[in-house]
Amino acid sequence: MSNIKEFMTQDHKHCDEIFAQMEDAIANKSTEALSKFEEFQDALTNHFKMEEMVLFPQFEHASGMTQGPTQVMVMEHEQMRELLSKMEIAVQENDNDKFFGLSETLMILMQQHNMKEEQMLYTMIQEHLGDDADHIISRMRTVAY
Repeated sequence: MSNIKEFMTQDHKHCDEIFAQMEDAIANKSTEALSKFEEFQDALTNHFKMEEMVLFPQFEHASGMTQGPTQVMVMEHEQMRELLSKMEIAVQENDNDKFFGLSETLMILMQQHNMKEEQMLYTMIQEHLGDDADHIISRMRTVAY
C-alpha cells in the first residue's frame, strides 16, 4: 500500500532539486538556463495539478472541509504561479538581479507552503484517504504527466 504523504513529500523534494539546478544554471549563465527554468516550472505546475485536480477534491469530499486548508494552499499556488510568470520574463530578458529577487521570494513561499502541507495537511489527507492511497496516487501520476 502506498502512502500519500510520502509520495507528495518526495515530489516536493524533486521540485527542490530542480529549483537548485535552475538557480545554478542561471547564476552561471548556462546555455541551459531557460530549459532548466522550464523544467522547474513544469515540475512545480505538475505538483499543483496533482493536488488541485485529484488530491484536494478527494480530501474535501471525504472530510467535508471545502473552505479550509486546501483553499489556503490553492491561494498560495496562485501566488507561486504569478512569481513563476515574472521569473520566466526575467530569464528571457537575462535579468539575473530581477530573477534572483523573485526566486528568493518563491523559495521562502515554497518552504513555508511545503512545511504546512507536510506537517499538517498531508497527515490529515492520509488519515482520510489512506485506504484509497494506491488509486489516488495512480490518478495523480496520470494528471501530472
